[in-house]
Amino acid sequence: MPPPAPATPTEAPAQRIALVAFPGIRAFDVSVITEVWGTDRTDRGAPSFDLRRAAVDTTTPIPMRGGLALHPDRTLTWLDRADLIVVPGLDEHLAPAPTPVLDALRRAHARGTTLAALCGGAFTLAQAGLLDGRRAITHWNLIDLLRTRHPQVTVVPDALFIEDDNIWTAAGTAAGIDLCLHLVRQAHGAEAAATIARSMVTAPFRTGTQAQFIEHPPPRADRDADTLAAVREHALRRLHEPLTVADLAAHAGMSPRSFARHFTAETGTTPLRWLLDQRIAAAQKLLERTDLPMPEIARRAGFGSEVTMRQHFASRLAMSPRAYRAAFNAGSAATDSAKAPGGNSPIAR
Repeated sequence: MPPPAPATPTEAPAQRIALVAFPGIRAFDVSVITEVWGTDRTDRGAPSFDLRRAAVDTTTPIPMRGGLALHPDRTLTWLDRADLIVVPGLDEHLAPAPTPVLDALRRAHARGTTLAALCGGAFTLAQAGLLDGRRAITHWNLIDLLRTRHPQVTVVPDALFIEDDNIWTAAGTAAGIDLCLHLVRQAHGAEAAATIARSMVTAPFRTGTQAQFIEHPPPRADRDADTLAAVREHALRRLHEPLTVADLAAHAGMSPRSFARHFTAETGTTPLRWLLDQRIAAAQKLLERTDLPMPEIARRAGFGSEVTMRQHFASRLAMSPRAYRAAFNAGSAATDSAKAPGGNSPIAR
């Protein structure tokens, strides 16, 4: 008898995403959720998703502002199957959500399903009691309202998005995009999130710890803004070097104190935190795309040593670089004995 044919590799099942729909949800947030998880980009290497619009019933369109309507394709029972449940923000933030929606969200959290709320969607989770005793964020203009109406919630004022007990909340508008891309990054890796971000023509990596509202206006002079942009480009090309804030300030022709002030005003984060975020992102891409040994990845990403890289991964990602590679490297099993190619570019092209 001829030997059996080798088994055909099976594709990973599509991640199941539930968009919770009920009257009053914001059309913008629905669009963000649909753009991130509802567009097929598998031809570009992005993972596959199964996005469903779940409501109390599937026969009644959900009205939204601007004459728009959303047509649900699943009832709330589909939340039992979802891997991730996303709640859009609301046009009227204090409008009560339907009781079946609140009950379904409570059951989902009890099962351990990841929940995420964009902007004013935090009010829906708070109505369900899911944010009591937990940290949450919403649009900066709604922070006081959330504190007043739900005093059991620990409202964090300065963040783009945060997580507490598998419940994610995000600040307003663009921060919802940041959170959605971050959830893709968590589940499928940095390269998958970057692929989707490129398609959306948006920034692929903004850490949730950035301030959502910048108290100080950005520099008025175009020259200053151009200088800071040039400094960031300079840093990205030299991540493998031991850059410091003083080095970047010197490249900008500013004192370290003045540079840090202008940088934070323009970006919402400090130069040191921004630089660390870029190093982590560079290491993630190398772990996903290559089988370079850990010391070489640490060098190219500018961590200096594997120990330092491991410490930062544990702090930011709650996993080691090796665990990250095992989860997100789509190629053959990586080995640290692989020979590292030459060159100083922080990212393998």
